[in-house]
Amino acid sequence: MTDASLPADPAADTAPGSPDYDAMTRDIADVPAVEVITTVAVHLLSAAAVNLGLDKPDSEHKDLDEARKLITALAGLVTASATEISSFHAAPLRDGLKSLQLAFREASLVPDEPGQGPGEKFTGPVFG
Repeated sequence: MTDASLPADPAADTAPGSPDYDAMTRDIADVPAVEVITTVAVHLLSAAAVNLGLDKPDSEHKDLDEARKLITALAGLVTASATEISSFHAAPLRDGLKSLQLAFREASLVPDEPGQGPGEKFTGPVFG
C-alpha cells in the first residue's frame, strides 16, 4: 500500500516556491535565438542609456566609464549577430547603438578621436 501524499518521484520533493530548474531549462530552449539576442541587446541599450544619464534630467546614475563598456559590448553583439538575426531586427538595434554612441560623444568632456569612441572598433567612426 502506498501513501498518496508522498511524491512518486523523489526528485519532485522540493520546497514549496522553489524554482523547477528542469522546466526553466526546457522553456529557454524553446525561445528562438533572435529573441534572446534582441532581448540582451535591449538590456544593454537600456543600461547604457541610464549610465549616460539619459533616463532623466540631472540623473544621479551618470557613469561614462560604465556606459563605454556597455556600448562596446552592444556594438560587438549587434555587429556579430546582424547576419544571424536579419535586417528587420538588426536595423533598429544599429539605430539605437548609433544614438548611444552620439550621446556618449556629446556627454564626454574630452571627446574621443573619430573611430576611438565606444564600440567604434566594431562599427567604424560615428558622426552626427
